Order: sequence, then structure tokens, then C-alpha cells
Amino acid sequence: MKSQVNDSVYMAEALALARRGIYTTTPNPAVGCLLVRDGQVIGRGWHRRAGDHHAEINALRNAAELAGGDPADRSMWAEVCRGATCYVTLEPCSHTGRTGPCAEALVEAQVARVVYAMEDPNPQVAGDGFARLRAAGIQVEGPLLEEEALALNRGFVKRMTHGLPWVSCKLAMSLDGRTAMASGESRWVTGRRAREDVQRLRASSCAIVTGVDTVLMDQASLTVRGGDWPEAPADGDIRQPLRVVLDSGGRLTPDCLLVQQPSAVLLVHTREVDASGWPEHVEHLVLAEREGGVSLQLLLRELAKRGCNQVLVEAGAKVAGSFLRLGFLDEIILYMAPKLLGNRARGLFELPIDAMSAQLPLDIKDIRAVGQDWRITAVPDFDS
Repeated sequence: MKSQVNDSVYMAEALALARRGIYTTTPNPAVGCLLVRDGQVIGRGWHRRAGDHHAEINALRNAAELAGGDPADRSMWAEVCRGATCYVTLEPCSHTGRTGPCAEALVEAQVARVVYAMEDPNPQVAGDGFARLRAAGIQVEGPLLEEEALALNRGFVKRMTHGLPWVSCKLAMSLDGRTAMASGESRWVTGRRAREDVQRLRASSCAIVTGVDTVLMDQASLTVRGGDWPEAPADGDIRQPLRVVLDSGGRLTPDCLLVQQPSAVLLVHTREVDASGWPEHVEHLVLAEREGGVSLQLLLRELAKRGCNQVLVEAGAKVAGSFLRLGFLDEIILYMAPKLLGNRARGLFELPIDAMSAQLPLDIKDIRAVGQDWRITAVPDFDS
């Protein structure tokens, strides 16, 4: 029993390490790793960004460095880690991509035991990492704290298993359920702390999807604003999500504020438009039309192909309602402000519901105070 408790404690720390990479690792999953020998932690690591060392390699390098050796000296890894237990939040990879296979590195380091939180849903791995470890005589145990690990990388899991990203929709409303005035004016419904929280949502997202009306009405830039994000990197090195604008008829122009910001923009149309005169960071994409606008299913599959794990919808009632009505929202994140905007103001979603029997139930997952506002996280119950 004591061993199981210790295993859970160590895995919880590995998960905490993994969370340090949630703003930077995309399109890769966030992974943490802890090396323990004789009851002492001898190495810690997490995956920082795609193309860099994976969590296991960083933990092995950290162990060598803490022992006074050269982190890059692989002979030190076995000297320091022989007989250790490796706690890792995701199955060690067995394939060679931009980095070498972590399963082979753990074999080379002669660890005795690997405890994992979840199997890798990537078809290139999917149990092969465990097989390599066991073939080398390493004891493999798990899953442990699997639910926490799955929640941490829910977007990566969904993309690998369904070919779609995890889609969240962020909305801000008054106490009477209004998001903007009749004119479209919406700044600011919520307070500073809620707006800071939105920056965290953006920073952890791979792409932000909006409609052209929102861009034109709000003069939105949809970037992660370091000044409004308390945990932003001190050096200003912020990964900006892909900004996706649904612009069926090509109404957006190169001089809008969103385009003036240099991070990548994807303008999605239902017909060919004149792409001349646009800056290099703007891409035009034509997708089939559905219900008078861009096919959202084709859009989400395209974003998944581009490595997007998590997509954040920040849009008006029409676009948000389309995502919800077609069953593409995995969760709704709603910020509720203690104020009233009145019956002339705009509502949350355009949903053609005329009878109580057609109502859409929501499963409330979390409610918490964010400054003077409330943040409500809900999951649509499409099966009811």
C-alpha cells in the first residue's frame, strides 16, 4: 500500500511538470517525467516545445547534471539512473521523429521500472513503447492517474483518435444572458480578471476561430496579449495561436487590425477571392459551403490535419450557434458578469428552439469566481 501511495505522489508531480508545457508544446502533447531511486527524486523533466527534447530525455539530462556530469553524456545516464523508477505521464515514444525514441533512451539508461499514466493514442506508438521496454526486461506498470493525464491532453487524444480537435467556445455575458448591445458593442462585459483568464485560454489553444462580423465590429486582433497575461514569459516569447476567420464572401481587407498583427492568419472562404496584396502571414483557404457559410466539419478536419489539438471559438451568436447546433462544441466556457444589459442586447447563441421539448441540456462541470465575475464550464448534452 505504501508503494502505491508513493507511486501516486510521484505521478502527481510528473503531471504537475507536464502542465508547465501546456502553452508551448503544440502540436505535441504535454508530458512530464520524474526519475526516482532509493526514495529520492534524481531527475525531473517535461516537454517544453515541439522539436525539443521529450520529457524523458530532459529528466535523464537533469539527473546527469544534478550528479555533476555533462547532461549530453549518455554514458552518465546509466551511471546515475541504473535501477531507478521512471514516472512518466504518457507512454514513452518508440519512433524517431524530430527527436530519438524515448523508450530506447530509458533502456540505455538501465532504469528498472517505468510507471505510466496513459497509453499514447498516436498510432505510431500505441503500445509499442511499452513492448520495447518489456523486451529489455524493464518492469512496466500503469495506468496511474489516467483520468488526470487524459484531461491534460484531451485535444491531442481527440485528434489522434477521431481526427478532430477539442473545441471550446468562450463567451462573456451579463447576468441577464446578454453578450453585446444591439449595435454590437461588447467591450467590456466582464472585468480585468476574467479578461486575464481569457488570455490563458488563448495561450493554451492551437487556433482561435471567429467570424468576419466579429472582426469588423470589434476590431479584434485575437492575439495573446502579454500585458494581460500575468504568467506570460518574461522574455516576451509567446506562442501565438493560428487565427482563423470565417469570411465566406471575402469581406475582410488587408488593412484591418487583425491582419496588422504579424502572427499567422487563415481566412476561410466558400469561393475563390483575390489574394493579391495580402501579407505573407495571411493564408486563404476555400472550403465547401454548408447552411450558407463555411462547412465547419471540413474546417475542423483541416485544422486537425494542421496539428491543432485545441480550438477556441470566440465569435458572435451566429457562428457560436452554428458550432453548437451542429454538435461540434466539446465545452462552453461562459464568463458571467454581475450587470444587466437589458432586453435589447444580443443573446449568446442563435438556436432555432421553439419548444421546451427541444431544449439543449448542459452538464455543468465547474463554477468558480474570477474576480467579480463567474466562470462556468459546461458540456452540451447532445444525447438527451
